[in-house]
Amino acid sequence: MTDSPGKKIVVTGATGNVGTSVVRRLSEDPQVGSVLGLARRIPDWSPPGVSWEAMDLSEDVDPVEAFRGADAVIHLAWRFQPARNPAVTWRSNVLGSVRVFEAVAEAGVPALIHASSVGAYSPGPDDRTVDESWPTHGWPEAAYTREKAYLERVLDTFERDHPETRVVRMRPAFLFKQEAASEQRRIFGGRMLPGPLLKPESLPVVPDIPGLRFQALHTEDAAEAYRLAALRDVRGAFNIAADPPLDAGVLGELFHSRTVRLPSAVARSGLAAAWALHLVPASPGLFDAVLRLPLMDCTRARTELGWAPRHTALEAVEEFLEGVRGGSGLETAPLQGHKVG
Repeated sequence: MTDSPGKKIVVTGATGNVGTSVVRRLSEDPQVGSVLGLARRIPDWSPPGVSWEAMDLSEDVDPVEAFRGADAVIHLAWRFQPARNPAVTWRSNVLGSVRVFEAVAEAGVPALIHASSVGAYSPGPDDRTVDESWPTHGWPEAAYTREKAYLERVLDTFERDHPETRVVRMRPAFLFKQEAASEQRRIFGGRMLPGPLLKPESLPVVPDIPGLRFQALHTEDAAEAYRLAALRDVRGAFNIAADPPLDAGVLGELFHSRTVRLPSAVARSGLAAAWALHLVPASPGLFDAVLRLPLMDCTRARTELGWAPRHTALEAVEEFLEGVRGGSGLETAPLQGHKVG
């Protein structure tokens, strides 16, 4: 970051998987004069030129003063757990986001960059990809997809009422990087996802579940998309994902494992039993949502945003696996590393 005046960018959720990459990427950009990271707990980690402020958006806080004078707010703050208490995640994710949107308008911030998700999309077709015009009604039985879809409707109203604000909705695929592996294992896998299980020699079989096909993206590539959205005069939604789409065949090659067909009803029953026994933190409803996600067409991000991923989807997943096995992390509260034996 240079000493010359430049853009002031505020990042909420700045200590998580995406936030740390966005903050780091912005701090390296000569167009950016200052970065303010907002998080529930101020981290020991901090790139040069980045300042921090403790703020919990699930509480009745007013971020207006933190936003004053900013050229853009990148809103990444999100709480995945406790999945068993959706009222808590609703208060943090939905009501907290509404506070952010209202504060952006009150502070007169010219640009709002919001972290939506592929999870906001309605179930998609099996035979083609979808662009940003595909309906965003989510899957109603998973808190994550409900909340992402609801905020799309909130932003519809926000854009109508505040046409002076440039609004960008980023819709990324599943995001992975090595430093976030421990956090993601805790959030989605819990005790059912020990590190050694993810070594190729320890996983002889990959279940081939009908409908289980998804896209992935390296978090650093997502951070570049957020940087571009904050600094360029673009509006609207952008799908961002890397090739190839991941299914059992691709993952089987990654693990050097054979695939075995597993009916989705059997897989869901097993997950539901583990959920009932509190063995996994991810709900059966989220599993249902993943089976219905569309594959995204990312043409608009490439042509209008000028973005392209540097990592393949497989490289992103390989980093995640290496991070789980090694207990990788970062010196922020969400990304604390923890090696599982």
